Amino acid sequence: MSIVKRNKLFFPSLVNDFMGPDWFGGTENWNTSVPAVNIKDNEENFELELAVPGVKKDDFTVEVDNDVLTISSEIKTENEETQDNYTRKEFSFSSFKRAFTLPDTVDGSKIDAKYENGILRLTLPKKQEALPKPKRLISIG
Repeated sequence: MSIVKRNKLFFPSLVNDFMGPDWFGGTENWNTSVPAVNIKDNEENFELELAVPGVKKDDFTVEVDNDVLTISSEIKTENEETQDNYTRKEFSFSSFKRAFTLPDTVDGSKIDAKYENGILRLTLPKKQEALPKPKRLISIG
């Protein structure tokens, strides 16, 4: 009895190489995912942090409507290069949208947003009645 070992054709790998971002060069515009978010529950507020490097703060839209906080971004770029007998035109489009239902404890009218060093940070202050009450001593009568 003999065992014949055959070479396998790695067709999916070939397709991935052909259809992947490196086929025409560049991977910088191949990211189609939404940014991850960190949510911190502090004593006086919630903090949301989104890692979105390479974006300008004017490219973001942050809005609250019916207790839903929506963070979105849409970026369109177009470059054209003409030399001798050829023209190279490249364009890209990237966008994302994240929506969060605000809890009843958040004061939606006082939300603050800052963008620095590639991090979009939103501060969602808690309503006064949701803040922890200080400890008080009850006298015994």
